[in-house]
Amino acid sequence: MIRSILLATALVCSVPALAAPPRYDGTWSVEIITESGACDRAYRYPVRIENGQARFIGTAFTVNGQVARNGALRGSISSGLSTAMVVGRLGANGFGQGTWVASGSLECRGRWSAEKRG
Repeated sequence: MIRSILLATALVCSVPALAAPPRYDGTWSVEIITESGACDRAYRYPVRIENGQARFIGTAFTVNGQVARNGALRGSISSGLSTAMVVGRLGANGFGQGTWVASGSLECRGRWSAEKRG
């Protein structure tokens, strides 16, 4: 369960930049794919972005996140003893992609893609 939550929320990140413009605000459907390691293979979950702040629509983990003005994502999400570091970019066209690496009690890595749904 912790693996699922950690990977499913890997999109939520933190960027030391100015807040994103409203075009990134909304609900994004995020697909998480594990490419190596013992994490679960794939998940799809909603992520909400408001005023450039990204958060998972759920509980049981800690999210630190923000989308930069150019759509860049960088940050982390923690659950228990594991942390996933995430990088990538959201596009003004409503699509995004990037990579993630989990360390701690779980060590795995993969990619993510996102589509804006509202």
